[in-house]
Amino acid sequence: MAAPGELGGLSSLGAAEAMSVAEALSLPAESYGNDPNVEMVWAMKAYQHAEVYFNLISSVDPRLLKLTRLDDGIYTAFRTEFPDLRIDVIDPEDLKSPAAKEKWRPFCMQFENQVEDFNYGTLLRLDSSQEYTEENTIFSTRIQFFAIEIARNREGCNDVIYNNRHKRAGK
Repeated sequence: MAAPGELGGLSSLGAAEAMSVAEALSLPAESYGNDPNVEMVWAMKAYQHAEVYFNLISSVDPRLLKLTRLDDGIYTAFRTEFPDLRIDVIDPEDLKSPAAKEKWRPFCMQFENQVEDFNYGTLLRLDSSQEYTEENTIFSTRIQFFAIEIARNREGCNDVIYNNRHKRAGK
């Protein structure tokens, strides 16, 4: 994966092209089968989301961020269901193993009608102290991303990203 800011894909689209992509993404998944072009658009959308989020936690004190209108409920539900889940460095097995998927499924589904696009694919950093790189990124659902990143923000795991940027900038 390229470093944030190096991907020209979406930023190179004009307004009409961007509208076409947005319209295409609103159709049901069954409409596409395994079209590699659609997969590429989804990957670009996930990358754009990751880039925006990383810039946000680099620029604003993460402890002050509100990612959704339901942050408090998501955080409470997450820490109730996963009280001991290590979030500073995620073990992929905690998201992807068959046992983990069975535990995550009911958690995710409780937000189906509350969080828009709760099950869209999103990129999640494995190590919260590091940037998005190919080695430090895993694919998760949007609600998993929100749950983990809200917890990281509240529990101080993302402070290192914010502090490092401000040290480099001399602030």
